[in-house]
Amino acid sequence: MLLNQLREITGIQDSAFLHAALKAANGDLMEAVSFLTEEHAQEPNQSTAAAEPSAWEGSAVGKQLPPNVAALTPNNKEDLQAVIAFSLLESPKAQATEREAERAQEAHSAENKNRSKRKRCEVWGENPKQNNWRRVGDWPVGMKNIGNTCWFSAVIQSLFQLPEFRRLVLGYSLPQSVLENCRSRTGKRNVAFMQELQCLFALMLGTRRKFVDPSAALELLRDAFRSAEEQQQDVSEFTHKLLDWLEDAFQLAVNVNSPGDKSENPMVQLFYGTFLTEGVHEGNTFSKIETFGQYPLQVNGYQNLNECLEGAMVEGEMDEETAAQSVKYGQERWFTKLPPVLTFELSRFEFNQSLGQPEKIHTRLEFPQTIYMDRYLYSSKELIQMKREEIKRLKEKIVILQQKLERYMKYGSGPTRFPLPDMLQYVLEFVTTRPAVVISSAHDSQTTVLQSQAESHVLDRLSQQNSILEAKNTKTTEDTAFFLANSSPQQKLSTPLQPSDSPAEMSDCPAPHMVSEEEMNLVRTCLQRWRNEIEQDIQDLKDSIAKINLSIEQMYCDPLLQQVPYRLHAVLVHEGQANAGHYWAYIYDQPRKSWLKYNDISVTESSWEELERDSFGGLKNASAYCLMYISDKVSHFVADDNEDSEVGQFQKEVEALPPELKHYIQEDNWRLEQEAEEWEEEQSCKIPQIEPSPAFESQDLSSDSGPDQSSVCEQSMRSLSSEHAMIAKEQTAQAIANTADAYEKNGVEAALCEAFHEEYSRLYLLAKETPTPQNDARLQHVLVYFLQNNAPKQVVERTLLEQFADKNLSYDERSISIMKVARAKLREIGPDDVDMEEYKRWHEDYSLFRKVSVYLLTGLELYQNRKYQESLTYLVYAYQSNTTLLMKGPNRGVNESLIALYRRKCLLKLNDMAASLFVSSEEAHVAEGINILNELIIPCMHLIINNDISKDDLDAIEVMRNHWCSYLGREDMDANLQLKLGELLPRLLDCSAEVIVLKEPPKIRPNSPYDLCSRFAAVMESIHGASTVTVK
Repeated sequence: MLLNQLREITGIQDSAFLHAALKAANGDLMEAVSFLTEEHAQEPNQSTAAAEPSAWEGSAVGKQLPPNVAALTPNNKEDLQAVIAFSLLESPKAQATEREAERAQEAHSAENKNRSKRKRCEVWGENPKQNNWRRVGDWPVGMKNIGNTCWFSAVIQSLFQLPEFRRLVLGYSLPQSVLENCRSRTGKRNVAFMQELQCLFALMLGTRRKFVDPSAALELLRDAFRSAEEQQQDVSEFTHKLLDWLEDAFQLAVNVNSPGDKSENPMVQLFYGTFLTEGVHEGNTFSKIETFGQYPLQVNGYQNLNECLEGAMVEGEMDEETAAQSVKYGQERWFTKLPPVLTFELSRFEFNQSLGQPEKIHTRLEFPQTIYMDRYLYSSKELIQMKREEIKRLKEKIVILQQKLERYMKYGSGPTRFPLPDMLQYVLEFVTTRPAVVISSAHDSQTTVLQSQAESHVLDRLSQQNSILEAKNTKTTEDTAFFLANSSPQQKLSTPLQPSDSPAEMSDCPAPHMVSEEEMNLVRTCLQRWRNEIEQDIQDLKDSIAKINLSIEQMYCDPLLQQVPYRLHAVLVHEGQANAGHYWAYIYDQPRKSWLKYNDISVTESSWEELERDSFGGLKNASAYCLMYISDKVSHFVADDNEDSEVGQFQKEVEALPPELKHYIQEDNWRLEQEAEEWEEEQSCKIPQIEPSPAFESQDLSSDSGPDQSSVCEQSMRSLSSEHAMIAKEQTAQAIANTADAYEKNGVEAALCEAFHEEYSRLYLLAKETPTPQNDARLQHVLVYFLQNNAPKQVVERTLLEQFADKNLSYDERSISIMKVARAKLREIGPDDVDMEEYKRWHEDYSLFRKVSVYLLTGLELYQNRKYQESLTYLVYAYQSNTTLLMKGPNRGVNESLIALYRRKCLLKLNDMAASLFVSSEEAHVAEGINILNELIIPCMHLIINNDISKDDLDAIEVMRNHWCSYLGREDMDANLQLKLGELLPRLLDCSAEVIVLKEPPKIRPNSPYDLCSRFAAVMESIHGASTVTVK
């Protein structure tokens, strides 16, 4: 059971690895989580140089350039792109790697990603701080995960947030006579499940807990799903089973008045619809009406939800000609009745016959927030069939136009073909090359003959395009290279020809042996005219194709087909592979007009942008698996129902509950208060301590020691640079996704070149942005940190290349291909190109910078929650590590004055707390006050004094000392306390008498830059404008 819990928290699926962590933690679950999620930072060193986007000459990406590229001016953006492109294309393609190894790495990537799903404290509610269990105001509650049950939470939360469904469940009741006559095992189970679901929904309405426990309802599901503890359930499978049970349970109530009439069943009315299937099979027409609940849709081969629906509604050909041919088959489906809640089940799993196992489909599939279902309704059949015929006709026209365009773009009769405008340009270049002999106009005897042969001579050359292209490729003079690189096609055509004065000036390129000026003028005029005509033809074809595509896209924008809108209510997301993963849900909150993310016990505010990133697929292992839309009428009903506020609506629903459910809520809330009181009593008998991380010993933070010494114990197999590549994985994946056109047209190396250049340009501009108190761009990407601190260009270049070589990018064929090429280029970078020790130091610096940022943010968050003891330790470590960074440059660390300010505030708060506990005279409180003084206040004071101390810090320390000295000789303080005070004061007043040891706080590992940046923005916004502590 512990293994299952640890797997659910961390997202790691390797049982042996989890078992080893539990063994190392002596069976302590929280210690094992801390061990698996801790972050180490190594000691950083000094480094030099700078990297500008225009300074790539001589680098590994810019070496071995052809002569005509090396001469380019790198200050020009297009030239820079050319330099990078040529350098990337110079290296050979990467060798193929084992497919099994790639799959293992991809699974490991999914595991690492899942680690950030839950905070360490959120172990299914086993939070050591009972106050963190409490619900905040009207915020929706989460649901406890009792071991691989995230699927249950995702579905139930989506259904609970439907007011009509919630009303039906909470209002469910059966007459006593029906209950007595219900003797079947299935009937009894369904009734019992409904009762447990009622209790669960009642708690979700009125509980004071931050999350609820669904164990009772899940216990009834264990028979239906074998080994529920060991196996994650499929969302669609569970939802099908749930709806079946609910339908059967409500049918018992319906049978009282209308036996066997399913049309009166409220579950059927809410979730089920009908569709008509019309078709022809072997010459025979058929028609049938079927009922559906969750409508299945294929994902493969489609780009958006409407394409999926269109593919599901039409199969084969359906027209009069088809009906007359017995060998053809076709059918159309039309919705005849749509349910208020329309659920689409996206088929994202398929069975791989060669591997003999299921695989997840990671293809990107977009879906809208509002979908109009008119185009799939039987009532719109006639209009839709006309539009489908029109689309079919337009697509056939596009095919014809594309074939015409291809004849221009792939011209010739040989195996190798080229664009016709380029070929005409090649001929023009040949004709305008200086010939060995230029015949003047005085040679009238030959001019007439040459003029009559000029045009046929050009046509002959066109038919010999292979030899012409060969001649073109042999031209390597600087003049020609410069001419081609800096002239537009029109400029090339209009350049006047000058005869050669002497044989020494003649080019080595192929050229006409004899040509007169009249001939050259004639040929040049013809070729220019033909090229212009052909380019115009090509542009006309492209415009026509674009116009037709636009017509197809707007075909269903007819107002007549926008009368039945459905609004997106919930998106159920799966992250992982076919055999393992994690589920959560995005649900639209109507009163708040925003999306909320329901992830087990965590319910957080989200956005459509985050939903897109996690749900559309294509970038990572997360994608939508089930979409729940509600009709516009239901959506407006929900909005009207929640006009005031959700808390008001929930309170009304609680008041309307049956007495037994209200009593159930009151009883659970009473138990929460009892648990809180017991916990407080238990804690009051303990001496609070900050325990060290299990992987580390206590560390000396005296003046000659720093927290980064913990890096010597680093046990991670992955290097820091690889870890930073994994952190930036989503940004790198987006850069690769933006190169789809380059990949399709020019191949993998061109795609890598474009992605490399565009990502570098984006990060360079981001590094140049003016920082604000709420935004630190260095947290977004390692290269922003490097660029702001003038890292060597070789370090920047290798780091960016390593981003594209990360094995965690194995999402699709394009990503894998780019990854392989990038890895091959990394292998070409030798010791002479990059100083690996310097490279390592830069990444150690950035790792330490992230650690400082995380410690600072955690300390500030804890301070705002009045957890001063925990806050102080994080702030002290942040300050000490930050000092090490700032010695190398002002942009290496974070704002030192901010850490010092809140460190000072924490010290003063803790000193007041310890003093109050000390003078209370209660033995337990006195011991707690002395412990705070010995474990936190005195070590921190010594560290401050032994370093460069500011006037504000010195004043604060004097205030704290005076506070304790004021108790000396007090008549109302007993002799025992005076004796203890006498033992404390020497340590408090003399900071040179001993070596101080402060235990390091628990490790925190934020994998996602999005999470870190959002935390940074929230904390900085809340403290923005805070003034310094004034000490009197």
